[in-house]
Amino acid sequence: MRDNPLFALFYVIAPFSLLSIGGGPAIFAPLQHESVDVWHWLTAREFIDLFAIARTAPGPGAMLTTLIGWKLAGWSGALVATLALFGPASLLCYFAARLYDKYRGHEWHTALEEGLAPIAVGLIFAGAMSVLNLSGGRALTWIAALAAGAALSFRPKLHPFLILGAGALLFVAMEFAGAGV
Repeated sequence: MRDNPLFALFYVIAPFSLLSIGGGPAIFAPLQHESVDVWHWLTAREFIDLFAIARTAPGPGAMLTTLIGWKLAGWSGALVATLALFGPASLLCYFAARLYDKYRGHEWHTALEEGLAPIAVGLIFAGAMSVLNLSGGRALTWIAALAAGAALSFRPKLHPFLILGAGALLFVAMEFAGAGV
C-alpha cells in the first residue's frame, strides 16, 4: 500500500469522511497524525502551511486534504483525496437524510441529535489543539487563539477576516519588535 500513494491517500482519508461530524475541523487532529506522524507525507511545518492556505482560501476548510493529496501525488493525488473525503460522506448523507425525515420525532432520533452535538464539539476542539501544538505552542499563539475564539463566541457575526487581520498584525508587530513570537 505504501508503494501506491493514491491508494494510501484513499485508505487514510475515506474513513475521515465518515468521522467528520461537525465539518472539516473535526478531522484536523487525526489527519495531522496520519499525514505527519504515521505516513510522513508532510513535515509538521508543511502541515501548518497547508492548513493556513486551506483556511484562508475560498471554499471549505476541509480542502486541506486536497492540498495534502496534491503535495503527495500532484493533480491525481488532489482528485483522489478530495473524492475520498467528500464521496463517502455524501453517499451516507443521502441515505441518512431519507431515514432521518422518516423517523423524525422518535425518541432515538432526538437522542441521536443530542448525542452527536457534544461529540462534534470535541472533535473540532481536538483539531484546534492539534494545530496549536504543531504551531510551536508559544504563549502568544495560545493567547491569540483564545482571543479569536472568545471574539467569535461573543460576536458570532464578526467577519473572520477581521480576526485573521488582527492576528496577522499582532504577529507581524511582535516579530518587528524583536519579541521572537
